Amino acid sequence: MKTQSRTIAVVGAGPAGLMAAERLAQAGARVVVHERMPSVARKLLMAGRGGLNLTHSEPLDRFLPRYGDARPMVGRWTDVFGPAELTAWVEGLGQPTFVGSSGRVFPRAMKASPLLRAWLTRLDGLGVEIRVRSRWTGWRDGALVFETSDGEELERPDAVVLALGGASWPRLGADGAWTAWLSAPITPFQPANVGFDVAWSSPFRDRFAGQPLKGLALTHGDRTVRGEAMIAGYGIEGGAVYALSADLRTAVGRGGRTEIHIDLKPDVAAGRLTERLGRPRGKDSVSNHLRKTAGLDPVAVALLREAGPLPETPRALAERIKALSLTLTGMQGLDRAISSAGGVRLDAVDQGLMLADRPGVFVAGEMLDWEAPTGGYLLQASFASGVVAARGVLDWLDTRD
Repeated sequence: MKTQSRTIAVVGAGPAGLMAAERLAQAGARVVVHERMPSVARKLLMAGRGGLNLTHSEPLDRFLPRYGDARPMVGRWTDVFGPAELTAWVEGLGQPTFVGSSGRVFPRAMKASPLLRAWLTRLDGLGVEIRVRSRWTGWRDGALVFETSDGEELERPDAVVLALGGASWPRLGADGAWTAWLSAPITPFQPANVGFDVAWSSPFRDRFAGQPLKGLALTHGDRTVRGEAMIAGYGIEGGAVYALSADLRTAVGRGGRTEIHIDLKPDVAAGRLTERLGRPRGKDSVSNHLRKTAGLDPVAVALLREAGPLPETPRALAERIKALSLTLTGMQGLDRAISSAGGVRLDAVDQGLMLADRPGVFVAGEMLDWEAPTGGYLLQASFASGVVAARGVLDWLDTRD
């Protein structure tokens, strides 16, 4: 039988599912995409509110370690569809891209909606059928069972790609309910790219919640990352925190709390900072003196005060600025997490992402047990896994033929 006579069901209309659908349709298969929500790619659109960071331009020897233990598997995905291929694909949809000062890659439109519209137009031209409000609820006698507005429907496609997401932001469609319908080994979901709790004083919280901390360095254990953070009412969040979230999650889970150290002026050596702070203050307030000599804004100064009375000597004050200790007492849950860790274990799928215990059923995207920080790494792996799953489907169909 030819690929053109095959019907493939893709369950989940996020980046991984829609990418798998595109590749399968381009190969001539009839593709039906099922999405439980009233519209597609809701999490992609949410990501677009912050600029839609598609991928990252850094070399792969720095890029791939961001995926931690999943690096070998994700590395095989990026061999097939890496940052250069993703950028070319976006531009092929008529969406020019640019590389920001941080090395991150964005569409010039800085939002997801133009990209998604162009993508859906392409999928429609390829004959991809998208059925919204179609919720997969498992199998019955080997058939996929869907709950729709017209009642229950059963389908028996020639192959299936499951791309149902993880368990973060459940209101956007990914609630992890699918774990009840798979027999494959699954690592329990945990929050990733999420904020951590800090016991702020009421005055600090009331005045500075929502304020950014820019140009800092965070250290936890032997790892240091540069970036930004955000003061939240419950604690601290932001890119630099997310880059350490896997280690922080483990430490908080083990001991109930953990310490991080913040360098508020990572580009200024301690000796040079001590010298600046030692200049005569004159009639300036302490806050103005810190602003003029150390370049600290009000939120940074207030954060220094949260740690206790300010040291009196320039050297001790410089030491606090360079290594401010902050105690994290917990973490936010999956409902506030940008992404999730956990999912179908990587040793439960082959290199084409087919489940070992269900021939013809493939898994892509955040359903799989990998995690990465924000910065383009999440979308890159999701898109790439969709390409790999589609290739796995086509190879499997070829072997059956």
